[in-house]
Parts: sequence; C-alpha cells; structure tokens
Amino acid sequence: MQKFKKILLTGINGQVGHALQKKLAHETCVELFALNREQLDLSNPDEIRRVVREIKPDLIINPAAYTAVDQAESEPELAFAINATAPRALAEEAAKLNALFVHYSTDYVYDGTKLSPYVETDLTNPLSVYGQTKLAGENAIRDVNAAHLIFRTSWVYSAYGKNFLKTILRLASERDALRIVADQFGAPTSSLSIADATVSILNNWSNSSADKRGVYHMTNAGRTSWHGFAREIVMQYAKLVQEKELPALKARIEHITAITSAEYPTPATRPTNSSLDATKLGIIFNTRLPPWQLALQDVLALN
Repeated sequence: MQKFKKILLTGINGQVGHALQKKLAHETCVELFALNREQLDLSNPDEIRRVVREIKPDLIINPAAYTAVDQAESEPELAFAINATAPRALAEEAAKLNALFVHYSTDYVYDGTKLSPYVETDLTNPLSVYGQTKLAGENAIRDVNAAHLIFRTSWVYSAYGKNFLKTILRLASERDALRIVADQFGAPTSSLSIADATVSILNNWSNSSADKRGVYHMTNAGRTSWHGFAREIVMQYAKLVQEKELPALKARIEHITAITSAEYPTPATRPTNSSLDATKLGIIFNTRLPPWQLALQDVLALN
C-alpha cells in the first residue's frame, strides 16, 4: 500500500466496509479516514464534495450502498441518490485529485437468463430498482473517466451485520424446518475474501496500472443455490460445534426444504442466474478468491 498515503473509506457500518477497515488498519504508513453514514451522508452530494476536499485522499474506496433490495422498490429516489449520484460525485472528486476510485457493484445488474456464468462484457439488464441504481452508478463512474476499479460481487455475507448467514443460523435455532429458494444460483461471497482481494490488488497498484481500470467480477469460486448455501451453513456449523449444540439446532440438514422463487414472492425480482466469471480478475491482477465453502469456514469460525 506504499503508493497511497491517505485513504478515504466509506460505509464502515456495512459488511464490506467493516472488513476493509479492519484489514486496512494493519497497513503501515497509511492515514485512514474510515467514515460511517453519520460522518458522511451519501445522499447529499454537497457533503460528499466537502468531505473529500477536506481530506484530499489519493485513494477513495466506496463499499457503501443502498442494499435493501426489496425496500428499494418503494424508495427508488433514495436508492438512486446513494447508488448512482454519490458514486458520480466521488468519482468526480477523485478525478480532480488524481486519486484512484474503488467501487463495488453487484450481480443484480444482470437479468439472470444466461445459462453460464456472466463475464464483464455481457449485456446488463437489471430486473430491480436496486440493480438499476447500481448499474447507473457504474455508468456514472465510467462517464467521469477517473482512474477507477469497479468490483462486481454477489451474495455478500459475514459474521458482522445482517445477512443470509446470520439469518439462517438464527432461524435454525428457532424453527423445526426451513423453506429456502432453490432455483436462484450464484456464489456466496465473504466480505473477508473481498477485503483480502481488494487490499492485495491495491498493494500491487502502481502508476503503470492505469490501463487496468475498469469492471471486474470479484466473487468466491463455485456456484450454489440459496438452498445449497443454507444446507452448507448448517452442516459446517454442526461440525464446528462438534455436536454439543445440535439439540438446540432444530433445523437439521434434512429439514431444509427446497422451494421455488414463485413460492417465496418478494417485491424485487431476483436474477435466476447470478453466477459471475472472475477469470479476468485472476488474469489481470493474479488474484483469485477461494471456493465459497472454504470462505464460509473462515467466517463461521468468527461466530
């Protein structure tokens, strides 16, 4: 991280922001400005510009986002402000400072109709307000043409905050059976893996890396369904606690029932296939995230 002396990190209350803050805190010779939503209101472009101009960072990392996928259907203006207008303002300020801008996007920019994993050049067609606003943010950053990296990721979870992993662990201790969607496919991706990969890339960034700007897929390797993810969570947790807590773990693996998306309707439509091909990330940056099952082990060990 020797190239960067001042880093502005947003969204530290979020899963990726929290993981990045912990990771970057160990970097020496770096002045880290890690801000939460109270310290930086991303719905206010004027405040964004004021804060960036005060700090004058040479690296801006923006994992902050409006991520309430279903709620975004009824709050499109707020979702657009945080997911599209804010990244544009950050990118414009980064360009003025000749700073690198790192931003995170989502698998929801795709419609999920492709049978194989999506590559970065595939046509985008978001089905939800959330996906539309995240794609608008990507486009805004490209329009500004600052030095930027956009990392599209998927199904993010961690030992911190609210997410699918925490929900399954809670429900598995409360209910006799779980019904989980089995016809949506993607790669569960640990915020720890995202933070590790991001810092690895930034540690090797140099002035000659400018031609590497653009969009990259960044997910843990492999593919599963939400149903498969839930089963793996319960199975790994059972092994971790070495059977001693299994009497309280009422929802055993055989009691996690597969259902269709139609049986679990939501305000926002999810893509059927969220699988992202991360080959480009490996080729350009020699960075490969571990299989999602291994990443899950690391996260469960923190619970």
